[in-house]
Amino acid sequence: MKKKSAYTVAVVGATGAVGMEMLATLEARTFPVDRLLPFASSKSAGGHVSFRGDEVNVHVLTKDSFRGVDVALFSAGTDVSKEYAPIATEAGAVVIDNSSAWRMDPRVPLVVPEVNLHDLENHQGLIANPNCSTIQMVVALKPLHDHAQITRVVVSTYQSVSGTGKDAMDELEEQCRRRLMNSDDVHPTVYPHQIAFNCLPHIDDFLPSGSTKEEMKMVNETKKILGDPSMGISATTVRVPVFVSHAESINVETKNKVSVQEARAILSTAPGVQLHDDPSRGVYPMPIDAVGTDAVFVGRIREDESIPNGLNLWVVADNLRKGAALNAVQIAEAVVR
Repeated sequence: MKKKSAYTVAVVGATGAVGMEMLATLEARTFPVDRLLPFASSKSAGGHVSFRGDEVNVHVLTKDSFRGVDVALFSAGTDVSKEYAPIATEAGAVVIDNSSAWRMDPRVPLVVPEVNLHDLENHQGLIANPNCSTIQMVVALKPLHDHAQITRVVVSTYQSVSGTGKDAMDELEEQCRRRLMNSDDVHPTVYPHQIAFNCLPHIDDFLPSGSTKEEMKMVNETKKILGDPSMGISATTVRVPVFVSHAESINVETKNKVSVQEARAILSTAPGVQLHDDPSRGVYPMPIDAVGTDAVFVGRIREDESIPNGLNLWVVADNLRKGAALNAVQIAEAVVR
């Protein structure tokens, strides 16, 4: 990409939950946008999005939409990315895609800037943004992996409904309202079962193995990002009745012993991490505290006494920000640098 003082930036899926967060993040981080082009589906045609105090028209995506675009942030789903990302790169744009369409393509770098920024050196115009639950986990794991070599990870997630989108957030709100009014008239449409006051161990489709696609995303993406295909990883992903922010209970086994005190010291200075770890005073990460913030919060660090070299961690982050929009914008910042 040619170095400029400001760039033409397209946001595909600009009216969705992540797309709106991308716009807010571009503005908050003063990304050098010369011209903003928001794209969405035909049902959003004629609408507007707010950016830097102006109302910007939303356009319908076509094959000619990327002429003159320098950077294109995609968050409109796998099918849109598969069709339009190659068109955008052929037009000269650098595409940063938030869907799962390209993540495991060996030609496409899968990047978390705090972890494997060096992988951008080989990009060919298309860069993949990892899964939201993967992003926050690898930000916390990378410093420990560098220090003690993680050999196995067992993770259980507690993922908010915003990971599914605005319709899911609306469904949770409506179900909560009906239950508080003692109404039995709850008819789930986004999820297969009621999500209010419930937990669903079911994110994405089930595979013949019994795992879900979401669980295997965490397994395969983590190995690719950390560059360690030998790492053992087991994941269970659960949808919980929280609007924003994902939480994860992570158990790691390391080749070399790392004490709780060492782990705290390592993570206290790790890029992108905030250590909130004083349980005796009620200090530990919670989803409600992560909303609207950029950091990955880590706490409840304690030794796993059932194995020689084991640690337990509790990790929380805003899935719309670090889990999606912020990570994409950080990649864009690195590209234009």
